[in-house]
Formats: sequence, structure tokens, C-alpha cells
Amino acid sequence: MSADEKITTWLAQLRVTSAAVLLSRSVLAVAGAVAIVVPTLQPWDQLDLVLYLAVPLLVTAVVIPDSLAAMLFLLVVGIGWLMRAPGTISWSLILTAVALVAVHLASAFAGQLPSYARVHRAALRRWWLPGTIAILLAPAIAASAALIQHANVAGSLVVTALAAALTATTIWLTADQKLN
Repeated sequence: MSADEKITTWLAQLRVTSAAVLLSRSVLAVAGAVAIVVPTLQPWDQLDLVLYLAVPLLVTAVVIPDSLAAMLFLLVVGIGWLMRAPGTISWSLILTAVALVAVHLASAFAGQLPSYARVHRAALRRWWLPGTIAILLAPAIAASAALIQHANVAGSLVVTALAAALTATTIWLTADQKLN
């Protein structure tokens, strides 16, 4: 297949793409851009390698959401933050965390569908509640961690692990998942 035939096929698939597929890929692109831009604008010096790796990974994750690119993007941005950022919890950290959660959820949804899939809006409804809960719980957990961090609470690791387990359980139950 020649290049012009590939482009023609791709454009034909794009024309029949449903709104749900476009929405999930748009959320993936916007949240990924926020996750790249927010750490870049911080006063501490971020590794340039993060930008050089994150941008192509984000483009790949949007174009091919069922690839390994979205997971690698999450790792690059997260490890880049951990390597150079201060250890305190800030609004930029919370915004980056929310953006990474949105990238994760959008890539999980978009990865299930080929680009030309016809998806009814009802399929999105299954993702709205768990996605909203996950995005709202990220700042709540960050605020709780900030309070625990300065309170010298014995067993704060246990409290953090329980908060993460409670978050995962809440999202699991609201997504109406079954064990079998």
C-alpha cells in the first residue's frame, strides 16, 4: 500500500469516527499537554530529556492509544517530577497528578476502540462516574498526605496505603465491575 493510499484510508476512517472516540483522544491530548506544560513551567530545573521523550510519546499515545506509549508517557513525566521536584505538595503537583489520571483513564478508554469504531454515547457514561471520582480524589489524597506529612502520625505509610486502596475500591465499585 502506497503512502497516498494509507492517507486516504486514514482520512476515510477519520470521517466515520464517532464522537466518543474523538472525545477520548482529545481528553488524552489535552491532559497530556497539561502534564507536560505544568512541570516545565515550575521554577526548579526539569530535565530536558523529559520533554524530548514525553512529546513524541504523547503524540503516539493519541494516534495509537492501545500501544505502550501512554504508560511510558506516565512513567517519563512521573519520574521526571520525582527526580528534580521539591518534596512538598503543591498545586502544580496536584494539577499534574490530575492530568496524569486523566491521561490514564482516557488512554484506557481509547485503547479499547479502533479509530474507526462507531461508539454510542452510552459507552462514555460508564466512564464518567469512575473518572470523575478518580480526578476528584487525587487532590483530596494529596491534601490528606500534606496534613499527614506534617503531623508526625505514626503509621502514615499505612494511612496512605489505605487511602490508595479505598480509592481503587471506590472506583472499582462505581464502575460496576464484576470479579468473574
